[in-house]
Amino acid sequence: MVEKDESSPGGISEEEAAQYDRQIRLWGLEAQKRLRTSRVLLVGLRGLGAEVAKNLILAGVRGLTLLDHQQVSPEDGRAQFLIPSGSVGRNRAEASLERAQSLNPMVEVKADPESVESKPHEFFRQFDAVCLTCCSRESMVRINQICHKNGIKFFTGDVFGYHGYMFADLGEHEFVEEKPKVPKGSSGLEDGPEAKRARLEPTETTMVKKVRGGK
Repeated sequence: MVEKDESSPGGISEEEAAQYDRQIRLWGLEAQKRLRTSRVLLVGLRGLGAEVAKNLILAGVRGLTLLDHQQVSPEDGRAQFLIPSGSVGRNRAEASLERAQSLNPMVEVKADPESVESKPHEFFRQFDAVCLTCCSRESMVRINQICHKNGIKFFTGDVFGYHGYMFADLGEHEFVEEKPKVPKGSSGLEDGPEAKRARLEPTETTMVKKVRGGK
């Protein structure tokens, strides 16, 4: 893992600014700074878990813990690109670690070979977000309750061939919403310079705070 330089303007090093340039342009510096301070737990390292891990690591979270107690099966090699060939019988999280870390040296990636069912409530409190795949309904309900109570973002999902599902409990959170941009004093019917400019720039970005899920 590459150490981050916290002394640069905005708390983002030149190396990070270069690596994350495209996404900073997309969602802004503040969102990237929140990402780089976030620690995420990912449970289940099959095909979906590998895709989630890749996206989180490339996005630039601070740390990602891969949790999976299962061993690599022959089928995993056909759907899980983080597992090297010849890994059958190894722990799935540990087998995925090297390739996952190589995606982005600035992210701290760890492997945990224990089962999610064995983890106490206190274990989950060290994370800002928890993502579950390949979990039982009982585990999903239990961990969601822990996360909801402690203000931890919770995601779960799975894929079955062409079908899949996803559930998120984000509690109270802020998100970006695009709204139509209407020039001042315009009814939307004029053909003046402001109206033409509005048609070329039809949206503006507004921060909206919204509560999702009860407390």
